[in-house]
Amino acid sequence: MKKLKFISLLALGATLFLTSCGGGGNVKNGGGSKNKTGMNGWKANDPKGWFFSGKQQKPKGWPNMVYVDGGTFTMGLVKDDVMHDWNNTPRRMQVSAFFIGEAEITNADYRSYVTWLKFVFPPSDPSFKNIYTGALPDTLVWNNKLSRNDYAETYFRAPEYDYYPVVGVSWQQAARYCDWLTDRANEVELMKQGIINKNDYYSNDSFNQGANAFNLDKYKANDPELEAYVNKQKLQQKSGIKTSNARIQAANRNATAGLVTKFRLPTEVEWEYAALGLQKNREYNNYLGKEPEIEKLRGKKGKNRGMYLENFKQGRGDYSGVGGWNNDGSPTTADVRQYPSNDLGIYGMYGNVAEWTADVYRPIIDEEASDFNYYRGNMPQQTVKNADGTYKKVDPKDMKFERLADGREIYKGLPGTYERRTVKDQRNYRDGDFMSSLEAGYGKEVDSSMAEYNMYNSPKTQFIVDDKGRVILQKDNKPRTTKVSNTVRVVKGGSWMDTAYWLDPGQRRFKEESKSFGWIGFRVAQDARDTNNKRTKR
Repeated sequence: MKKLKFISLLALGATLFLTSCGGGGNVKNGGGSKNKTGMNGWKANDPKGWFFSGKQQKPKGWPNMVYVDGGTFTMGLVKDDVMHDWNNTPRRMQVSAFFIGEAEITNADYRSYVTWLKFVFPPSDPSFKNIYTGALPDTLVWNNKLSRNDYAETYFRAPEYDYYPVVGVSWQQAARYCDWLTDRANEVELMKQGIINKNDYYSNDSFNQGANAFNLDKYKANDPELEAYVNKQKLQQKSGIKTSNARIQAANRNATAGLVTKFRLPTEVEWEYAALGLQKNREYNNYLGKEPEIEKLRGKKGKNRGMYLENFKQGRGDYSGVGGWNNDGSPTTADVRQYPSNDLGIYGMYGNVAEWTADVYRPIIDEEASDFNYYRGNMPQQTVKNADGTYKKVDPKDMKFERLADGREIYKGLPGTYERRTVKDQRNYRDGDFMSSLEAGYGKEVDSSMAEYNMYNSPKTQFIVDDKGRVILQKDNKPRTTKVSNTVRVVKGGSWMDTAYWLDPGQRRFKEESKSFGWIGFRVAQDARDTNNKRTKR
């Protein structure tokens, strides 16, 4: 007993000694960094220094964008799969905070894009011949050999359909729209802040034409072409730089506040997480039991009691209901805000039109490789430089195009933007080959992303246009093993021509990125910083 007491006293004494010597006495409270001197020794915002501390931006969305706080959720089907499909098995995923479009991109939104292209890069100029025509939606997607409708002539152009979701847009076209939207949003934001004077900039007609048009590349790189129209005083005021030192302003241009975050297509994980709207159904660190949307197709109370709350196909030959009593009121597409939103205030995540996501499709999501912000399709790019160190711009005479399935060409980069090259193609990393298996690592096989073969080698179709303007499909006669390739993208959500089965957010399909359909649209997303909300206490 005495020995036990002696040991206890020694342990207590050691603890006190460590505490007194700094082992536990220097503990400081957390809460983030405020007004700390940088590790480089320079004081931020020193008028004679190099570096500045910009204004921190709160999560503030662009108009019609909804903030989605990040978190963990179960992705995929959470109920029995009646089709016994193996590509949407449940898996645990973590998502960072992001912004997503309140609704799908409408005809009016997309028409503003093609109108801008038509004016800035007129098709009458041989150098710009295919820019405008390649961006137009394929209105022929409405044609059906055994159905009569005039949508091919009216849907995209008529004002009655302004706020209907744009369709007939391929994945490639949707991605180009996101790039264009990023430039236009930053242009108008910089003009609102007075950093670029609208009157001065557009008083010169040349800035409304061709490669001279504004783009974010030029602004961030201090391009001489644009620099003359930048108000340095306003830039200093809005950015948080507390000195007029030209060296500091030029060196820190890329980090200045006030720029609009890049627009992009949402990833598959982001789309499903936003569709579920789990944030409104949680208690402490757990989500409450959430009824699947597929079981909430009818209103249960109020004016919507008994009414269908989504736009989908009820059954064979029933797109809207019996004569004189339309269940959902929409035999085809509807206004993007026609039906009630989900718990986060996001419209049309279950019906109306299915939507493109950013991901390249693979049957199985490799959660062992990444369960954080999962995305398949990474192709890191690098800005190309000239011999003198300046950035190489896309030359109208040397533009690169991709072929759409209908024979048209879509630009890879607009004239005046900075040319980029792909550094590495990571689409095939751990895509189900030997290296993805439990027996990997013995040097027997290599990952298909590093090899000359591709596990997913669907037939390579090529569309050519003959002398008479006809689109001809050249078939691939080589033996192939699958319909999946590096150019198929994940499609999420149900549409006006889908039955209720596809309305479950866990469902997933894939389509060729160069093709367009009358039942697929898209919405945009942006990165966001997580809020500084206090941590959940158990």
